[in-house]
Amino acid sequence: MKRFHVHVGVADLDKSIAFYSSLFGAEPAVVKDDYAKWMLEDPRINFAISMRADAAKGIEHLGVQVEDKAELAEVYDRLAAADRPVLEEGATTCCYAKSEKSWIADPDGVVWEAFLTEGESTTYGGSPDFDRLASAHAAPDACCAPQVAPAKTSCC
Repeated sequence: MKRFHVHVGVADLDKSIAFYSSLFGAEPAVVKDDYAKWMLEDPRINFAISMRADAAKGIEHLGVQVEDKAELAEVYDRLAAADRPVLEEGATTCCYAKSEKSWIADPDGVVWEAFLTEGESTTYGGSPDFDRLASAHAAPDACCAPQVAPAKTSCC
């Protein structure tokens, strides 16, 4: 069964942990100096927050987390069918986890990841080069979020 993923950049990790713990009625499953994650069943969501230097506050990216390689293949097929550039990152370390993942941006530049978590990591990890994807919504140096210039817009 797939799980919805949301990653939010925050200004004060402790205050945000207190807020989201109250909102969700649960403590985070993972807490680090700069990161926290709730793995909730109701609603079924992987909700993560991080406090990174110079990272934008608010929603950094959205995603679909899968439970096995068959589900990952199914979601990868959907990404390919969306007729948008896909960044196939493959095996990576991100947000204190080892994962297999790919990325896509919707027509308005909202970045989505599709991933299978395959284990824990002692390091936060890094971000790939997302020059093929455009997003004005992702922090330029956030883990797991595209490092791209803002999407170009034209005006009347």
